[in-house]
Amino acid sequence: MKRYYYQCSQCGSIFPAEKIEQEFVYLCPNCGSAPKNEPLQGVLQVKYDYKSIAKNLSRETFLSLPGGKFWLYPPLWPLAYKTVGGKTYFENIPPEWLLRLALPADTLLEYRHNKETLWLWDDTRNPTLSYKDRASILIALKARQLNITEIAAASTGNAGSSLAGICARLGIKAHIFVPAAIPEAKRIQIQAFGAKIYMVKGDYDLAFDLCLEAASFKHWYNRNTAYNPLTIEGKKSAAYDMFISTGGRLPESIIIPVGDGVIISGLYKGFWELMQLGWIEKMPHLIAVQSTGSDGLVRYLQTGHFQYKEAKTMADSISAGAPRNLYMAAEAVRESQGRAIGVSDRHILSAQQTLAAEFGILCEPSSAAVLAAYRLLSEQGLIDPGSRNLLLITGNGLKDHTALQGWNPMPGIKSFQEWLDILRNE
Repeated sequence: MKRYYYQCSQCGSIFPAEKIEQEFVYLCPNCGSAPKNEPLQGVLQVKYDYKSIAKNLSRETFLSLPGGKFWLYPPLWPLAYKTVGGKTYFENIPPEWLLRLALPADTLLEYRHNKETLWLWDDTRNPTLSYKDRASILIALKARQLNITEIAAASTGNAGSSLAGICARLGIKAHIFVPAAIPEAKRIQIQAFGAKIYMVKGDYDLAFDLCLEAASFKHWYNRNTAYNPLTIEGKKSAAYDMFISTGGRLPESIIIPVGDGVIISGLYKGFWELMQLGWIEKMPHLIAVQSTGSDGLVRYLQTGHFQYKEAKTMADSISAGAPRNLYMAAEAVRESQGRAIGVSDRHILSAQQTLAAEFGILCEPSSAAVLAAYRLLSEQGLIDPGSRNLLLITGNGLKDHTALQGWNPMPGIKSFQEWLDILRNE
């Protein structure tokens, strides 16, 4: 068996890595398609020889590794490498590049909330301040190995700013397609990193479709979420980091914000791989959270069929009328014995205030949705008292200052003497 291969998540067909990567194939050659305003068909997954990996890498050795440095366990990544004298060398990737891409190792935080212990996973301190760096890093490194110099992506903001920033660190040109309603802070971040930005009159789903067509005839490498299987592969790294950070004692449930469904699919794959390696016996329950104004996964799990509905939510990072990785996201929920829940924008903003004022974490609305969901599940008696629950915080709040302005009005301006008089009389 070769070190890794690609397998279709729907029809099960298997393809050698050389065919998929050298021919720039993104979806399954047999059943894959990208219909407009619908989930992708034939999304590919990377699979490995897990028995061989388990023979050469022990659980104890893995748990001794620092988090945030995925290159320290190369057999679990689809990157070309060789080991000489106990050191790993990646093809076309100088060691100093990896240091530019290291993620924080101390992202697991513990809090008390409503007399219960809560774990928070804080990915707001990544290189471009969002979870999306996990996918962008792997894709940029693979592009470098394939001698690719230009990458395209559609984004509501975070994936675009992530790709732009990571590409800037590695000398790659980024082309980012975004909806016209992108938050200003994310637009500015993309442009500041030197990427070419294409603002589309329409929503994220339209930007996604335009990026597919443009990247095809321009011959750009495509980072579109789920369309490129390495987006799922990159996002599995958090599952490994959680395993390391908890010393192998994973939480019982993880509450995850869901838009296109790639983060939850990536986490599921990471935990599934830990089971294949024999390092865990069961995975955490994965709880998908969506805004009620963008709840394609919630409705799909309730009805068993997908129906397009235009997304309307201020939580832009989870705004997707057609979740592109819907089917794998649904599988992640079902197979982990989790659930999917919708929360209102009003409850999301309330949770954002709590996370900032009581937890000291300034996150964007999509991330605050996980606390809103935790509260709702607790009220409904669906969270076991005393259980270990982790909230996944995926994006920094300064990426969407419009939401923050909604509950942080401009304070009054007074003179030196006026303030002095007020303070003396308090």
